[in-house]
Amino acid sequence: MNLRDLKYIVAVAHSRSFVQAAESCFVSQPTLSTQIKKLERDLGVKLFERTNKKVMLTKVGKSIVASAQSILDEVERMKALAANAQDPLAGELRLGAFPSLASYLFPSLVSVIKKELPKIKLILIEEKTNTLIGQLERGEIDAALLSLPLKEDFLVSQPLFDDAFELAVAVDHPLAKKQKTRASALQGQQLLLLDEGHCMRDQALQFCQWSGAEEQLGVRAASLETLRQMVIAGTGVTLMPEIAINKEDRGICYIPFEAPVPKRTIGVVWRKSSVRGQLMAQLVELFKIEMLSE
Repeated sequence: MNLRDLKYIVAVAHSRSFVQAAESCFVSQPTLSTQIKKLERDLGVKLFERTNKKVMLTKVGKSIVASAQSILDEVERMKALAANAQDPLAGELRLGAFPSLASYLFPSLVSVIKKELPKIKLILIEEKTNTLIGQLERGEIDAALLSLPLKEDFLVSQPLFDDAFELAVAVDHPLAKKQKTRASALQGQQLLLLDEGHCMRDQALQFCQWSGAEEQLGVRAASLETLRQMVIAGTGVTLMPEIAINKEDRGICYIPFEAPVPKRTIGVVWRKSSVRGQLMAQLVELFKIEMLSE
């Protein structure tokens, strides 16, 4: 048994396919299958149930794959410890962000990281908040840009900036001519919201409870850009975070709120157990400087 064999069985368990697992491990499918069969003979148990249509883990296979994943995680942690000791500001950095933030924030952060941390190889991941938290817990990513606060006690966070919400309405909407509006003015109004799983949906629902607005049922969007187009089409009104607002957008008006302004706090989050504390501290400072310059 060796680390390569452990990588093979973990890859098959994740993809449920010997073909896809072989591709992800950069080996031929016969080579991968032969090694797994040899491992099963050495262990004296079957790890997978194989049919023409699917691959499933056996009961003992699930436990062994979980142990294999734990071993591989520890090996990566050892490599990270060694690399960090040699040069804490070098190596691979896997950075995540949720969809209603990533496409608006990543471009500026990529350029500043590339300039100030040239030895860092940056890998960007765009996923919903719960997925990113799971990836942080499993060590699949190093840090993430998320809305604060978070309740997970294995994470540490640093706030970066407040992202205020504005009301987005079509140009022919009765509120379009207002310079500012109050949250109370939306009492009884129906708001267009994002799909389940988006943290901004939860924030918008909190705003609805606070302001007396309601969710427009039966109509949801998968992205802020879809919400924007729905507003332009006259489907309804919505909340738009300041970071995603372009005042030159045609067919839509953005109306700031009077105090208290609804907002979300964006921060950078990483594991308390991370061995890359120096890099995280450097990132926080770079991100804060970048946010102040915009």
